[in-house]
Amino acid sequence: MSLLRLLSTEKYDHDIDSLGTYFMNTVNKGARIAIFSETRYEWYTSYLATTNGTGCVVPLDKELPVDDVFNMLTRAEVDIVLFSKSKLSIINGVYGKVDTVKHWICMDQIDDDRFLYYQDCLKIGEQKLESGDKIFTEATIDPEEMTILLFTSGTTAKSKAVMLCQKNICKNLMSMFSMLYIDRSDVWLSVLPLHHTYECTCGFLGQVYRGTTVAICEGLKYIAQNIQEVRPTAILMVPVMLELFYKKIMKGVKADPKKAKKLEKGIKIANALHLSNKMRRKLFKQIHDVFGGRMRLIILGGAPVNPEILKFFQDIGFLCVQGYGLTECAPILALNRDVAFKNHAAGLPLPGCDVKILDPDSDGIGEFISKGDNNFLGYYNDPENTALALDKDGYYHTGDLGYIDEDGFCIITGRKKNVIIAKNGKNVFPEEIEYLLSLNPYVAESVVSGVEDKVKDDIVVTATIFPDLEEVKAKLGIETDPTEEQIMGILKDVVAETNEKLESYKKIKNTVLRMTEFEKNTSKKIKRY
Repeated sequence: MSLLRLLSTEKYDHDIDSLGTYFMNTVNKGARIAIFSETRYEWYTSYLATTNGTGCVVPLDKELPVDDVFNMLTRAEVDIVLFSKSKLSIINGVYGKVDTVKHWICMDQIDDDRFLYYQDCLKIGEQKLESGDKIFTEATIDPEEMTILLFTSGTTAKSKAVMLCQKNICKNLMSMFSMLYIDRSDVWLSVLPLHHTYECTCGFLGQVYRGTTVAICEGLKYIAQNIQEVRPTAILMVPVMLELFYKKIMKGVKADPKKAKKLEKGIKIANALHLSNKMRRKLFKQIHDVFGGRMRLIILGGAPVNPEILKFFQDIGFLCVQGYGLTECAPILALNRDVAFKNHAAGLPLPGCDVKILDPDSDGIGEFISKGDNNFLGYYNDPENTALALDKDGYYHTGDLGYIDEDGFCIITGRKKNVIIAKNGKNVFPEEIEYLLSLNPYVAESVVSGVEDKVKDDIVVTATIFPDLEEVKAKLGIETDPTEEQIMGILKDVVAETNEKLESYKKIKNTVLRMTEFEKNTSKKIKRY
């Protein structure tokens, strides 16, 4: 049982004012303040103490190696770095090497006189507040000035620094929560990294906006435990997390034929009678208990979700919807509503977002472009890439391909940079094939790419597959690890089954076996390049 630390809104507000007062008496207004830590209370207060009047916050990925931290601190011209004790080894590698950094503040009390300490800074700010210092509490805020600087995923050389302002974030929050009802009594469990705008805007700032409660997960391996302790009502996830819960539930169901029949019959009855989610939660109580017993809302983003998995969770009483966004859009661009959703769609454009399809082909597929108050200010010190991303009419070019259906829902087919162009000139979307492969229990992960065959002067659609070894062993009826030959025998059938659903130019012609998971970023997305 974890030790729960309960904090009131009153203390939260007071700590933000105290820390902000300290900041503004320590550095000039407009200072850049980086946060380098795991999700914790001090991360929240440091962020808001910066953006509410002090200057510009620079959230850093907590998994960054020392060279990337140095490069990002240098590129962002950071004045103050706040960090946790867990990041001390990285901080030791950059301390004193970044010319602009004036202060290094440790969130934890350690014995090192190189650093200032969060609690000490808080007390100094509190004393100034009590003496009547209003430098922070009465600070003017320009809603269109850069107050957030976010580095996109990718290598340090390629990552872009996205400039956002308060107007971007606030407009995004207001539009998003006009599409999904959030009650002040809701309790959210924060499980995703805060340096990404998905969790930061929706899971952190969204709850400040709506006045709800946030519980901080201790880490991915503690999700199940923390769910039972906190009993949240809402959560943000990436699809791979929901898929793990789904597989766990299905494994238990398949092991007991009576349980499987009962679940199937229960879903049929619930759908036939159009039962409310409240009634379904009672009917499928055993599954809901896995989620703490109070979970009503699951929002997914960051990658496409298997519609069948969404449907399953909806059938058993969860409001389970997906959205679509990019850092440059602060981040949500489209979202499925609680009263209007399609499981194969990324969602409806947010109110205030003018979403169009650029240069649609004969199937209506083109690049999504968007214009609205949530569009970013540009890339920091990078006018060339800014000009490529934001056109002269103010539309942001997302790099995502798809179409808008007859009901106005955004359907994403793939990334522009991932498209395989066949020799007949037609486009092959790897994501479409990867999705079909993911429906098979023997496939844990896959990446589809186009490999040039110079001998045949052709582009070969190639699937690199990491198999689900437990499913493979079950299929073969063995307990020892299968041989590569045995695995490839099963994958041959998987590919043949997948190819039956594809047009001739999209069919997988080559299969590569991968025996380790694909490398992923901190959002659990596969690094394709």
